[in-house]
Amino acid sequence: MQPPHVPEIALRLADEAHDLWHRTEEELAEIGLPPPFWAFAWAGGQGLARYVLDHAETVSGKRVLDFASGSGLVAIAAMQAGAKEVVGADIDPFCEAAIRLNAEANKMAVSFTGTDLVGHDGGWNVVLAGDVFYEKPFADRLVPWFSALRQRGAEILVGDPGRAYLPKDRLEKLATYEVPVTRALEDAEVKRTTVWRFV
Repeated sequence: MQPPHVPEIALRLADEAHDLWHRTEEELAEIGLPPPFWAFAWAGGQGLARYVLDHAETVSGKRVLDFASGSGLVAIAAMQAGAKEVVGADIDPFCEAAIRLNAEANKMAVSFTGTDLVGHDGGWNVVLAGDVFYEKPFADRLVPWFSALRQRGAEILVGDPGRAYLPKDRLEKLATYEVPVTRALEDAEVKRTTVWRFV
């Protein structure tokens, strides 16, 4: 299936969003596993993928990290836009299979790491991060890391549909999209999603 805002990318996604989300979230919590974030094309990722496809110069010929990659949507968009190489990073071990399958479906090659990269610098030219400012403790870890990467010259782009802990004072607006989403997950049918540059 194709995410509505980036129909040029094919993804294996959950089609029974509400039931799957609630059923798996409860069942996985019982055994200590995370919810299946990788099974959905979240608004921030869709907006960021759209921006990258429409502004290929952002990633063309560059080494790119898709942080909190989930399904690999943004990583695949970066490869389609001409990135030299893309690493999809996510601490959820199920993302490795999701990213591999989705990259193969789009005839793209995306590397994967399950390492928590916060605080690390792999020399990436561009870091793409969709829907990452949803919890305060996580946001508090990301801001200093993004700051350090930015200070040494990396471009940091964030796709966000208005999550609570977005550090707007550190961001420059690049584009805004109306992204169709699943009401069961996002409490709306369309989310206004902004792509920001971390400054």
